[in-house]
Amino acid sequence: MNQQFEQELQSSFQERQEFAERMLPIIGSLYRNHSVEITVYGRTLLNASTIDVIKAHRTVRLFEGVKLRLRESWPILEAISKMQLPPCEIDIGKLAFNFHFGKAKDESDLDAYLQQALASVVNQKDDQAPRDVVLYGFGRIGRLLARLLIERQGKNNKLRLRAIVVRGGKDGDLEKRASLLRRDSVHGRFNGSITVDNERKAIKANGSFIQVIYANHPSEVDYTSYGINDAIVVDNTGMWRDEEGLGQHLKAKGAAKVLLTAPGKGNIKNIVHGVNHGDVLDEDTILSAASCTTNAITPVLKALDEEYGIENGHVETVHSFTNDQNLIDNYHKADRRGRAASLNMVITETGAAKAVAKAYPILEGKLTGNAIRVPTPNVSMAILNLNMKKNLDKTSLNEFLQRASLFSDLQHQIDFTSSKEIVSTDLVGARAAAVVDSQATIVADNRATLYLWYDNEFGYSCQVMRVVRDMAGVSIPSLPN
Repeated sequence: MNQQFEQELQSSFQERQEFAERMLPIIGSLYRNHSVEITVYGRTLLNASTIDVIKAHRTVRLFEGVKLRLRESWPILEAISKMQLPPCEIDIGKLAFNFHFGKAKDESDLDAYLQQALASVVNQKDDQAPRDVVLYGFGRIGRLLARLLIERQGKNNKLRLRAIVVRGGKDGDLEKRASLLRRDSVHGRFNGSITVDNERKAIKANGSFIQVIYANHPSEVDYTSYGINDAIVVDNTGMWRDEEGLGQHLKAKGAAKVLLTAPGKGNIKNIVHGVNHGDVLDEDTILSAASCTTNAITPVLKALDEEYGIENGHVETVHSFTNDQNLIDNYHKADRRGRAASLNMVITETGAAKAVAKAYPILEGKLTGNAIRVPTPNVSMAILNLNMKKNLDKTSLNEFLQRASLFSDLQHQIDFTSSKEIVSTDLVGARAAAVVDSQATIVADNRATLYLWYDNEFGYSCQVMRVVRDMAGVSIPSLPN
């Protein structure tokens, strides 16, 4: 490598670093003060590092075949920071690409372009009141929901984590709860500061005061005594799954609505955001966010059915072990689940295939499903074997799913990768409900086999948060349309 080329390479990277460093304060200020979240082709820049910003811009070339430089997106971000905007999500990557290379490339007036592209939100008033959120249970999903709520704290935040409810209360319990939030063997260290307030039995995290309430039953809790009112209670214990059981939360003072982080039974609506979140009504007081697998497969199935039509199919999930299984052989009421989770692949049942119909009724009776639990702690895979109503080919199918991941109403649910080297640990922290592994796609005539990765903990928690937002009536439009 000659010296001139090396100097040019270093100079180019330094330029990107400098622009990223200039971007970060604006990105943070937009969210903290206005709840405006900045993304680049679906990759959030909230709490990002300079390298995260650079890598997000590199993804544009993967999808568009054209390099988007930070110096090209910087003026977009700078102009947005001067606008009067309500809470929304703005993709500066899409705006910059369209302005420099797309349909608006002949535009010379950036301000006029942005006024048109963001017309639906510019100068709109923010009249949405914040809503109190309580986490009932503080296990794997509860702690990830806490992280997601805390990372979005700001004076204009619409969902405020006010309390967690757990059993216990013995000496040292509070410190242990805080420690589990601070460090996670799968998801890494918490991005921020956590301290314990023993006197008031609370956890302080990034400026948030989170009351820890010790109770063995919802009837023991009076949320109003802690200044909590009209709260959405997210039950992530799985103890109750029907209306009668979950309805006990509504008897607690200060609780208004309940969301279950598991499949609901009976007439409870199972909501998969992106698919049937339009079914959430103001009068709904008990809802379910369905299961992680249902959230992973339903958006992709919906997209495929609307484009090609699905005759029937089978869903096989390769799922990481969960707390429901035993570390070593011991009694379990379910078949095979008593065998050591860390040593065995375990064939078990999944209701996800049938549960799809609760969110997307068109596929009722068309799918079968089964599951294999495997010795990994997180990130699972769903294999869709589908018979379509049309013949198709691998290239067009993958192109369709790639477009869906970027430009459809399901862009937050479906992600897409073209990597030939990706493995499960690479998907830890994925925010989409599912990531299509395009290299593994198999097509023969009208038959298609698709491989979907999904972070069954974090990706699912992101979907849960979207349903919490629906229940709170918080509207966060994604732009450009």
